[in-house]
Amino acid sequence: MDKTKNNLLQLITEIGFAIDDVALYLDTHPDDAEALTYYNSYKNEYTKAVWEYENTFGPLCYYNVNSKNEWTWVNDPWPWEGV
Repeated sequence: MDKTKNNLLQLITEIGFAIDDVALYLDTHPDDAEALTYYNSYKNEYTKAVWEYENTFGPLCYYNVNSKNEWTWVNDPWPWEGV
C-alpha cells in the first residue's frame, strides 16, 4: 500500500464504518457465516491500514503511542486536523 496520509485516513474511516455496520448486523444475526467472514476480512484490512498509517505518520490514537521517554502524541498535528 502506497498511500498519502489523507488517503489512508479515508480508507481507515471507510473500513471502520463497514466493520461497525456489519457488527451491528451480527448482534442480531450471530449465526450468519457470510457476515462473519465479511467482518473478519474487513477487520484484517483495517488492521493493515492502521498499521501502515501509524508506521508512516504516527499513532492514530493516544493509546498507540510507543514511547518510553516522551509523550510523543502531542508532537505532530493530530489525525483529524487534516494537516
